[in-house]
Amino acid sequence: MLGCVLAGVTLTGCGGAAESATGAPGANASAGAPRTADPAPTPSGAAGTGGTAGDGGDALPLDGRTVVIDPGHNPGNVQHVREINQKVDIGTNRKECDTTGTSTNAGYTEAAFTLDVSRRLRELLTALGAKTVLTHDADRSFGPCIDERARIGNAARADAVVSVHADGSAAGNRGFHVILPARVHAGGADTAQIVGPSRSLGEDIATHFARATHTSPSNYIGSGTGLDVRDDLGGLNLSTVPKVFVECGNMRDPKDSALLTDASWRQKAAQGIADGIRTYLEG
Repeated sequence: MLGCVLAGVTLTGCGGAAESATGAPGANASAGAPRTADPAPTPSGAAGTGGTAGDGGDALPLDGRTVVIDPGHNPGNVQHVREINQKVDIGTNRKECDTTGTSTNAGYTEAAFTLDVSRRLRELLTALGAKTVLTHDADRSFGPCIDERARIGNAARADAVVSVHADGSAAGNRGFHVILPARVHAGGADTAQIVGPSRSLGEDIATHFARATHTSPSNYIGSGTGLDVRDDLGGLNLSTVPKVFVECGNMRDPKDSALLTDASWRQKAAQGIADGIRTYLEG
């Protein structure tokens, strides 16, 4: 994996994330304006309460369920290179706290993308009655680190955790994929109890993401399944609750980046993830 270069400093592991799919990362340019600048729904804070029952008093579909949404990276990471390069324990080894993420060739950053989709996803899930928690809402100067992101989901006793990302692979590599935890038992990591449920969550999200966005599974990861199993991601290794990563597309491919920078498509992406989570939680 190539490093990301910023102001003469080389950052490692930026191909979509310190916690992301493989592929050559993009340069960490400053955030450029998306092609379509429609705003995301106004956020209501890092944590939201469940929705209220309908007029007839019927419970909403996800009443009593907790979903943690993890926007990959943080727009402030770019100003905190030293801090995010500090290594943390991910069970199997040590890894950088976080990275700045990738960007489109025009400079629309992964951190901006993931925060936008995550806010949209929060609104959709809250409307279904779920209690939603964001690991961050650009309300801190950098991070959280990958181990803290896992702890947030664990502490919330989440029914599902979804980490939102976009990849930074080579042009021509297109499509989405969902990263699932491998079976890991090392150091402080033990994924035995979450491997099965996380796969179910990931499969449901992959199905509904394709349906909502009219995009195809990755043509370069997952052998056409849209699923990829990894044992090197601290956010998965340290999770004790069902968790997956969603790589929504490749920011370095012109066709994919045209979608990722379109606000209407980002709403479809959020809808597909929400539909997958709902299907999983309703069993």
